[in-house]
This record gives sequence, C-alpha cells and structure tokens, in this order.
Amino acid sequence: MKPTTIRTRTIYMAPQHVITKQLGSTLSKELRQKYHQRSVRVIEGDSVKVLRGEFKGIEGKVTSVSTEKRGIAIEGIKREKLKGGNVDIYIHPSNVIVTALNLEDKWRQNRLEGQKQKSPKTSQPAETEKPVEKPKAQKEIKEKPKETKSATPKTQTKESKPSDKSDKKVKPKSTKSKEGNK
Repeated sequence: MKPTTIRTRTIYMAPQHVITKQLGSTLSKELRQKYHQRSVRVIEGDSVKVLRGEFKGIEGKVTSVSTEKRGIAIEGIKREKLKGGNVDIYIHPSNVIVTALNLEDKWRQNRLEGQKQKSPKTSQPAETEKPVEKPKAQKEIKEKPKETKSATPKTQTKESKPSDKSDKKVKPKSTKSKEGNK
C-alpha cells in the first residue's frame, strides 16, 4: 500500500477520538510557561492568531470548531458568496497559535492546572531531600535479597543433599543377579 494512501486513511477515515486530537494547536510562549504544556485542543471562545496562509497575522476568537471540516472558524475571517451573504472560512488548527484560553469549562481548567502542579512539586523538594535518601535505601534493599537468596539456597541444597544420602542407605546392586537373569 502506498504511503499516501495510508496517510489519507489515517487522516480522513479516523475515528472521532483521533479526529479531536487532530484539532489541537500550539500555545503561545506565555501560556506554555504558565501551564507547562505545549499544545491544547482548540474550543470555541479561545483567542487565536493565524500564522500561515491567506489570513496570516489576523487575531480573533474561535466562533466554531468543525470536526467534519477539520478546522476552526475565527471572527473576522469570512468570504462573500456570489449570491450575497458571508460564509465562514475554516482554518486548520496547526496554522494557528492560541493566545488566550477559554476556561469556562471546569474540567479543562483543572486539567491545565493539574499539569502545572505536578512539575513544581517534583522539582523543588525532591531534588534536595529525597534523592540522597533513596539511593541508600535502594542499595540496602537490593543487597539484602541478594545475600539472603544466595545464602539460603546454597545452604539448603547442601544440607538437603547430604541428609538425603545419609537417611537413605543405598545398597550396591549386585552384578550376579543381572547376569543370572540374562
């Protein structure tokens, strides 16, 4: 199968949960530092700036997100129809950078702030106290099982083998009985 066919299938015949991931866009530098995240799925109400294409440099709020057209409609970007009226133009989110987020959704806000909380907790206290204590504890734990494992099986096997031999008295087989049967 040609690579172009595979690429087309992954883009246009994708299930809904994959399509929503394709509607993600990069965050501005300020938002990256604030939320410690590189990209986010674009939703209605986010403020964006167009980076590529015919409408480069235009900033505005997202008015609608279309999973069918795989694009976002932005305020101020419209095209006139021949018969009159205006139509939204859908731009792919990869050509856009998010400058302000719509945080009305509590789930989205908690998810973004959850990403933020994980990195400072692990970086500040863990570097000063825990790494010094952990390697010592890990070495002791690793060494103890090795000693017990290596000592116990050897002693048990050595003790069990001689005790088995001493308990069982093996009589030597006589060659006469074998010769007589033949």
